[in-house]
Amino acid sequence: MAHRLVRGLRGAVKNLVVYHQPKPINHFLKSSTRNYLSEYMHKSAVEGNIARFIRNEIQYELDHSPPIELVFGFYSFKVDERPGEQWIRLKGKFGENEEIKIEVTMFDASIPMKKTDELEDVKLRVTMIIDVTMGKDNILEFVCSGWPDSIEIRNVFTCGRDGIKNKSYVGPKFKELDDELQDSLYDFLEARGIDDKLAEFLHAYMMIKDKNEYLRWMDNLKTFVLKK
Repeated sequence: MAHRLVRGLRGAVKNLVVYHQPKPINHFLKSSTRNYLSEYMHKSAVEGNIARFIRNEIQYELDHSPPIELVFGFYSFKVDERPGEQWIRLKGKFGENEEIKIEVTMFDASIPMKKTDELEDVKLRVTMIIDVTMGKDNILEFVCSGWPDSIEIRNVFTCGRDGIKNKSYVGPKFKELDDELQDSLYDFLEARGIDDKLAEFLHAYMMIKDKNEYLRWMDNLKTFVLKK
């Protein structure tokens, strides 16, 4: 019996030693966890900095020029702002049979102006695509440059509802036309309200839209950065 007791005590001591033996440390797992936490903290700090810069930029823009609501019409034209896009559309009518559609880009070009007070100024341009529809299928299309105080015709096309076909003759360049014909085409547009006043309106409109789109883009960027 004493022999069994000693053997039993030895077994208990052996089991106790095995039970308390420390498990080996997984250094790879520990290192991976540390790296993950470090990367997460760095990522969060970077995103926080970007979001703060964006908020500051938005606030700066709002403080220096508060938002202005865009109008939805100009004389006989209705204006479709098309938020989030780089162009707008105007629609109007002339007489009983003509429909007018004008698609206008945001500022897409500029030319240098004379320097004032050692600061170089620029003259901005928008591009206008004007479709005058007569009847069902006849469309007279003008491609124009819209400057701050004038409209300049670049090309004139005749086409159907399906647009200009690839092999269709599109006519000569506008500046190659007879001067009187050029003047007549300008008169044609002016009679339909497409004149210097419209160009001035479009530039003021695009100044506001440009800022609105910038603020919208900044806000979308902030939302993306902060999205988890």
